[in-house]
Amino acid sequence: MKISVAKENDNIVKIDVTIPAKDAAKAYDAAVKRVAQYVNVDGFRKGKAPRAVVERHVGIDRIKHEALDSLLPQAISKAVKDNDLDIIAQPYVTKFDFTVGQDLNVEIKAETRPEVKLGEYKNLKVEVESAEIPEDAFDKALNNILNQYATQELVVDRPSKDTDIVVMDFEGTANGEKIAGGDAKNYPLDLAHSNFIPGFAEQLVGKNVGDEFDINVTFPAEYHDEKLKGQPAVFKIKINEIKEKKVPELNDEFAQKVGPFKTVDDLKADVQKYLDNQKEQNNKINSENEVFKKVIEAASVEIPQTMIDREVESLTNEYKQRLQAQGLNWEQIVKAQGEDSLTATIKDDAQHRIKNSLVIDKIAKEENLKLDQKDIEKKFQQLGAAYGMSQADLIKQLGKNPEVIASLSQQALNDKVRDFLIEKNTVEFVAPKKQKVENK
Repeated sequence: MKISVAKENDNIVKIDVTIPAKDAAKAYDAAVKRVAQYVNVDGFRKGKAPRAVVERHVGIDRIKHEALDSLLPQAISKAVKDNDLDIIAQPYVTKFDFTVGQDLNVEIKAETRPEVKLGEYKNLKVEVESAEIPEDAFDKALNNILNQYATQELVVDRPSKDTDIVVMDFEGTANGEKIAGGDAKNYPLDLAHSNFIPGFAEQLVGKNVGDEFDINVTFPAEYHDEKLKGQPAVFKIKINEIKEKKVPELNDEFAQKVGPFKTVDDLKADVQKYLDNQKEQNNKINSENEVFKKVIEAASVEIPQTMIDREVESLTNEYKQRLQAQGLNWEQIVKAQGEDSLTATIKDDAQHRIKNSLVIDKIAKEENLKLDQKDIEKKFQQLGAAYGMSQADLIKQLGKNPEVIASLSQQALNDKVRDFLIEKNTVEFVAPKKQKVENK
């Protein structure tokens, strides 16, 4: 087997392969036998039809392609290894000359990883705005805990308040038509934390059990359903129950109930510890992002259009799946944002992701950062924790999917490179910039 490799442009190589006539003929004969195993030829059992009959039945070209499929992986593997090629996409055959009894000549083209020119990525001094704990964060955290243990008591002697929970039947119409999904029976709505249409919950205040009435609202202009955007609607309401939330008293007895605490002070200390940890985690994430941003800005790479096209297709599919999970569809978003604007956004995201990935891989290569089994296991542990699955069950479910393994491996490498960059650069935390408040 003879192999020659020639560079055509920045990231395309041409691989010319010549396979001796004897090896090509052997592969062709083996291909005939394989094809014969799964075709039905009248008068013959599967796999027993003569070569000439199989050739007439399926066509010589099909058999040649079958033979090529068996020969080329070895040839490509040898070309990659001997020439130290960094292939990033499936190589493809551009032409071949296959006559049984003669040497087989095949031309293959392959896309290689574009060259990344790193700028300074070590010994940088990077300023990072320190994460802040909002002044009301502590009180909010305590109130959230109290509300988790709140009870509900039926109200029978007064109208509803804006802090109550109202259990109701409702049915909505817009433009004289019933709203799809706009009705329910015995629906509990927390009036203090409503995510209904603006103005809906407010009109339920001051009502009594058994009241039946209409409320008028207007759908927001940015509502996801085109038919309802900015449209007025009427909802028929019947109040079935009113419930008052009873928040427990914050005392030592309550603290002992919610966790391994003896006193309220123990509970408060735990809340503060949580907020401090959250601040520390935010600072870590912000530091990694700012350092990596500097490294990315200093690097340069010419990204081939083919890579961008593949990433755009991948991102588009991801967006569509995400929208579907949210009950939306692609056409709605195209109408809302405009096709040109949406396409430009996806293309920018694709280029950003590609450059990030290329820079990470380049730094890993330059610094000889390699993954070990513990790195992959750590990603499985994180994924298992997110989905509430044991590591063993997750590996069993996903371990046979090469795409998942490849994705986890890339994430693990990302983490390793980011840890390296934090270690090799200096981060200085500075006070956050105050947001300017414009007088209206």
